[in-house]
Amino acid sequence: MLHQVIDRRLSGKNKSIGNRERFLRRYRDQIRDAVRKAVGDRSIRDIEEGTDITLPRRDVSEPVFNHGPGGTREMVHPGNQEYVKGDRIAKPQGGGSGAGKGASGDGSGEDDFTFRISRDEFMNYFFDDLALPRLVRTQLLADAPEWKSRRAGFVSEGNPTSLHVVRSMRTALGRRIAMGGDARLELRKLEDYLKQLELRGDAQEAELASVKAEIQALRERLKRVPFLDPFDLRYRNRVREPVPTSKAAMFCLMDVSGSMDEARKDLAKRFFILLYLFLTRHYQQTDVIFIRHHTQAAEVTEDEFFHATESGGTVVSSALTLMHEIIRARYTSSEWNIYGAQASDGDNWQQDSSKCRELLDNKLLPLCRYFAYVQVADEDQNLWEEYTRVRAVNPHFAMQKIVTPSQIFPVFRDLFKKTPNPA
Repeated sequence: MLHQVIDRRLSGKNKSIGNRERFLRRYRDQIRDAVRKAVGDRSIRDIEEGTDITLPRRDVSEPVFNHGPGGTREMVHPGNQEYVKGDRIAKPQGGGSGAGKGASGDGSGEDDFTFRISRDEFMNYFFDDLALPRLVRTQLLADAPEWKSRRAGFVSEGNPTSLHVVRSMRTALGRRIAMGGDARLELRKLEDYLKQLELRGDAQEAELASVKAEIQALRERLKRVPFLDPFDLRYRNRVREPVPTSKAAMFCLMDVSGSMDEARKDLAKRFFILLYLFLTRHYQQTDVIFIRHHTQAAEVTEDEFFHATESGGTVVSSALTLMHEIIRARYTSSEWNIYGAQASDGDNWQQDSSKCRELLDNKLLPLCRYFAYVQVADEDQNLWEEYTRVRAVNPHFAMQKIVTPSQIFPVFRDLFKKTPNPA
């Protein structure tokens, strides 16, 4: 008898997890689009909370099957005073039933379908199809290694589900041959000798009986050799072995100079919050280094990075220099995948902007797997012009502009979309 166990401990009253999961799978694309549209309307504190999702009724309509009369028929119903057979009936004027905010001529309509998704569901749809670009396996971690299981031959003890029937039967056959080899050889000799005695015709009855008794004893002995013995059983063996683990270090560089007003800082913070949430949810072995800069750069904590109010002039190269010093001190490129993400309004001293280009070309980009620059201003500043020259010769350097909150997620998705790793 087949038993099926359904775990409903997580199901609340009058709720069905199975139906909900099927619904989310069926309308995955529509829900993902609705989640991404909700990003621009959220504050920094609410960016990772659950939300209400509204789907147009036309997207959640179900197929309906009706029984039709079949064939082609022409008829005039009783009571008709306008049409005769052969007349063509025009379409009714005006709209039919509406959906959402619309309504038909008599005021009736149907609302769009609205439901709520949880925080985890929101974040899963939000970061769907994103990944760190050019991420590679680096080394074996001693503190928290990743393991994989691989086949390692056969063993004589194991789980019944791992029993290898063919190998077990092969072992049993070899054992039966080994255990009965001498007995079968002796049996064939006695059988040949018995035939010779019978052909001669002058053999004594006692001698014939003795040979037959020996033959019978050997046959009984061979029958006692078991067809399959527990010793013959062979099980598939699997062993765990450590595999190279991807370790990544993400440097977040944010401009907090006086030219970065509250609106621009809010755009930069939203971008970095998305990046931070993305990294913490998808990658365990990832260090995030926060650097704030005005005329001087400093490594800060997560709380200071997003909430400190310090401001001042602008020297962008100070952040890049500090990033390079931290990489040399703590992160070797052979063991770590190094990434950089920088947000600024692009306002910088002309001489310092050219220094930033030199730092990227000669020191940082040779060590980085990927570097992304986001400018939170529309006008082209001197830093944007210098970075354009960097992008022209470095395919793993990307740059985008964010001017309004609605542009945050499209830019973030374009910078961190999944792409095949280079060979």
